[in-house]
Amino acid sequence: MAVGNNTQRSYSIIPCFIFVELVIMAGTVLLAYYFECTDTFQVHIQGFFCQDGDLMKPYPGTEEESFITPLVLYCVLAATPTAIIFIGEISMYFIKSTRESLIAQEKTILTGECCYLNPLLRRIIRFIGVFAFGLFATDIFVNAGQVVTGHLTPYFLTVCKPNYTSTDCQAHHQFINNGNICTGDLEVIEKARRSFPSKHAALSIYSALYATMYITSTIKTKSSRLAKPVLCLGTLCTAFLTGLNRVSEYRNHCSDVIAGFILGTAVALFLGMCVVHNFKGTQGSPSKPKPEDPRGVPLMAFPRIESPLETLSAQVKQRKTKVNLKGREIFAEFHKHVSLCVLVNVVYFPLNVLA
Repeated sequence: MAVGNNTQRSYSIIPCFIFVELVIMAGTVLLAYYFECTDTFQVHIQGFFCQDGDLMKPYPGTEEESFITPLVLYCVLAATPTAIIFIGEISMYFIKSTRESLIAQEKTILTGECCYLNPLLRRIIRFIGVFAFGLFATDIFVNAGQVVTGHLTPYFLTVCKPNYTSTDCQAHHQFINNGNICTGDLEVIEKARRSFPSKHAALSIYSALYATMYITSTIKTKSSRLAKPVLCLGTLCTAFLTGLNRVSEYRNHCSDVIAGFILGTAVALFLGMCVVHNFKGTQGSPSKPKPEDPRGVPLMAFPRIESPLETLSAQVKQRKTKVNLKGREIFAEFHKHVSLCVLVNVVYFPLNVLA
């Protein structure tokens, strides 16, 4: 129900946000927690060859010993797009040149009789909320892929420490399905079975691409032509280097990183284009003109060609019109002379009689 030109009344937005969107968000976070921090979902035990050179890379250490630790990665992934969206929305709201277009795209929502949700608050909650949902959704997809495939890391045999003197490993081309052949640390071995797709690659490219889509679709810089490309390309380059770092440290295969890039890109594109509609407002789309009635439009139309007979007929009509006009002019001139002669005779005839 509309209240004014820029205000709209809605009684369902708050209940929908609390009982639908927050519930979905809580379920997504809870599922990501079970994948990440519990043993609820057991990793698939994938077989291997005891002499497989692709699985004999040196052990790079725990994730905390990596060049990009999980704590640093998660903090940067969460903080960078959030800060960009927060600063961008506040700047657009308080700059006069962009404030009018923002208000035109978003209406102020009146919830009940007293509470107002202005466009700035709505856009910040929407964009950051969708980003957070996509971040947890990407983490769930990655963990699900790792649990289902059980793809082995490049250093798996180094931490597995299989018993090479056993009957299974004495044959060079025998595929080992027995998980009990490993003699190393069980916790490290279980982490070494979670390689496909790369979590660092998927999360980093998702965060970078989401922030890039927001910058290119929302922020307008007329004074500088290179500010947006530098910021966007720098963000994407950081995500790309994060994936390369996983390969250089022998923590993931190249195929794992590529799959992570594809997964993160797909989630970011879907949310950016189909959920938040390229970061445009829900009220900003201009009304489309009413289509014409198809019953009055012919199914097929051809160009009209004038026949020679029609051309001749038009020329004859044109000549007749000219002749009629000329005749009228001659008749008018004759009538003028006759009238003048009659007038002269009427005046001079009595004078001649009297004389």
